[in-house]
Amino acid sequence: MDLKYIVNDNKYKTIKNVLKFHFGISNRLITKLKQNNKILINQKVSHINTTLQIGDEININLDFDEISDNIVSVQMDLDIVYEDDYLLIINKTSGLPVHPSMLHYDNSLSNGVKYYFESNNIKRKIRAVNRLDKDTSGIVIFAKNEYIQECLIKQMKSKIFKKYYLAILEGNLENKKGTINAPISRKDNSIIEREVNEKGAVAITHYKLIKNFTYKMFNFALVEFELETGRTHQIRVHSKYINHPILGDTLYGNASSLISRQALHAYKVSFLHPVTKQNIILETELPDDIKKIL
Repeated sequence: MDLKYIVNDNKYKTIKNVLKFHFGISNRLITKLKQNNKILINQKVSHINTTLQIGDEININLDFDEISDNIVSVQMDLDIVYEDDYLLIINKTSGLPVHPSMLHYDNSLSNGVKYYFESNNIKRKIRAVNRLDKDTSGIVIFAKNEYIQECLIKQMKSKIFKKYYLAILEGNLENKKGTINAPISRKDNSIIEREVNEKGAVAITHYKLIKNFTYKMFNFALVEFELETGRTHQIRVHSKYINHPILGDTLYGNASSLISRQALHAYKVSFLHPVTKQNIILETELPDDIKKIL
């Protein structure tokens, strides 16, 4: 993958200015590009402080052969929603963590992505851009190089990247839409559980009621959530905070005979493609264990 820039004016004085301010490349990646002779001006390797002239052509080669030695390659069925030279986007099933851990050394989504990369001769590290809880299903994005990962993380911080979820909440909602602005922190004496706490980090969740309904004599609400911030367990904590926990959420609500996990699905993303600059909007269907309740 190459980034290309032709000097048409005096906006940038040096190659470094182009890298930092036109492409938004981090200092860390610039150092890596320098060390690997990946920065060229007029087809010749160049120093980043080289003064630019009108007509100069800058090329940045972002292709590095990489491996993730710490991840075991495991074959698994992947529901690929979108793929190009820069991105791999997967609809994750519930019960599958995104990253390996001591308890999930060889049964995480990253294990399956590594196998997929190796099978298709894609020599890249495993770079998940977003995270989902193990039992939350839905869209997970993997960047195929460091630059793409940096671009999408910046889009998340600047609110260009949007994430939408669907959830079934206990009880009927009175308001058709609203915003939950309640700070979240880790609960005392717990590694996993979070809570609303005035000393916590800012957490903002927007919601829209899709429908109130009754199933097997119980009242529920199908709700769309849009995250403005991305705190751990944010939707789950905020749902509990408004006294409508997510169905089946045993950490923040109640176990249910209707579903064996929290009824939460990351169904939609919208972002600007870092290379093509096209607006990408991707949606997935609700999984069967949630759909059957509706």
